[in-house]
Amino acid sequence: DLVEAGGGLVQSGGSLTLSCAASGSSFSGYNVGWYRQIRGQPRELVAFITFEGETTYVDSVKGRFTISRDNAKKTVDLQMNLLKSEDTARYYCGAPTADVWGQGTEVTVSP
Repeated sequence: DLVEAGGGLVQSGGSLTLSCAASGSSFSGYNVGWYRQIRGQPRELVAFITFEGETTYVDSVKGRFTISRDNAKKTVDLQMNLLKSEDTARYYCGAPTADVWGQGTEVTVSP
């Protein structure tokens, strides 16, 4: 299972850190991504980190968001800086190759 935490309401320009906590012994072998979904729209990949620590980002968050992982703690964090109103969405962490997903956490950025 994956459980997200850290969402909330923040003003434009502010910061939030989302955390994804995993259970299970195979976490260190998972590639994990942070995704977001606006109601009525498809879920989009925001940032991705391989089990080896390689990262990729969607263009709209490059330079503002940072994904990181701690395999000992079984967590994957998403540090979000310089937030914009268009970042408002429900954020999910997921390990797509294992088809394991969290329930999501809401992020609302006020103008």
